[in-house]
Amino acid sequence: MSDIAIAALLAGTILIASTVSVEIGLSVALIELLGGFVVGNAFSIDVPSWLSFIGSFAGIVLVFLAGAEVDVPQFRREWRASISIGLVSFFAPFAVVGLLCYYGLGWNHRQAEIGGLALSTTSLAVVYAVLVETGLNRDLVGKRIMSATFVTDIGTVAGLTILFIKPTIWIVPFVAASIALIVGLPRLSPWFFGRYGDRVIEPEIKLVFAILFLLMWLGDRANSQAALPAFVLGLVMSSHYVQHRMEQERMRVVAFAFLTPFFFLKGGMSVSAHALWANLGVLAILFVGKMVPKFGGVYPLARRFTAPHATFTTLLMSTGLTFGTITSLYGLNAGIIDRTKFSLLIAVVILSAIVPTAIAQRFFQPRAGHDRERVGS
Repeated sequence: MSDIAIAALLAGTILIASTVSVEIGLSVALIELLGGFVVGNAFSIDVPSWLSFIGSFAGIVLVFLAGAEVDVPQFRREWRASISIGLVSFFAPFAVVGLLCYYGLGWNHRQAEIGGLALSTTSLAVVYAVLVETGLNRDLVGKRIMSATFVTDIGTVAGLTILFIKPTIWIVPFVAASIALIVGLPRLSPWFFGRYGDRVIEPEIKLVFAILFLLMWLGDRANSQAALPAFVLGLVMSSHYVQHRMEQERMRVVAFAFLTPFFFLKGGMSVSAHALWANLGVLAILFVGKMVPKFGGVYPLARRFTAPHATFTTLLMSTGLTFGTITSLYGLNAGIIDRTKFSLLIAVVILSAIVPTAIAQRFFQPRAGHDRERVGS
């Protein structure tokens, strides 16, 4: 199938996913994940290079936007809640899945570490998409979930870096550029956005995109990942976007209308139905290995810090996608895991994005605006 035919097929899938999402009241991200799985396997389509490129950039944009949603003053006031929930959300499944893979499934220790890291994550992309679509990103519960998600994914990135990644000499300019941009952009943005903003050509969005592409390129050369500095960059820009909501809204429109659908479709298309069918038992074991420690670790803390929305918080903290996919792909490319193990990990990652999110939205979703006044939003 030609690239233009694949693009047309995926565009139709994106449109259908949007209409289905509206009709049944579930996040469009979940429908797009399912759509990617169905299309990829029904038409035997491998992820083309252009989709991989757009999907990778979309993931970084989502991480940046998620960072911009974090209420920094609120995080400072409630850092104990965010750090405790986030760390337990990382360490509990990492330990359980790692031991399960090593002793229960017979994987070697490096494969078990990849499995534990891949299933330890909470998806910034899914959590952010759900909170924005439901309006909960401006509520207290949404801000707490975003902050805890950030802590969990820092744990995953740190674990992958410490255990596996051997950076090249390019790590020096990568770190230097990241620090310079994190320090400099908040100082540059008032002048740049005041001078060039509020125009139909959107120079302010182009500035952010150019910076994110630069971070992706330097991160790739350094054998590292741009997701963490992208999130921190969004974090330091959050106060600017509080004062310029329309700029943030316009960037969301670009992301959700064009970029993020390809990110979620790419995730669904990465799963092989054949590999899953031949290993349903292992798939079930890995899925339970992620979900049980997530619930067992997060729920008691959520009852303390996010009541009466403890179940909703726990379910969203049990999701996975962005860093789970990155970790699994690293393991495959480095020759640590084979294609079957990769498909199993990706399938669990995607199931963990779909199942708990669907349950959370259908049965436990808070009413948007319920606690907005208390946080001064």
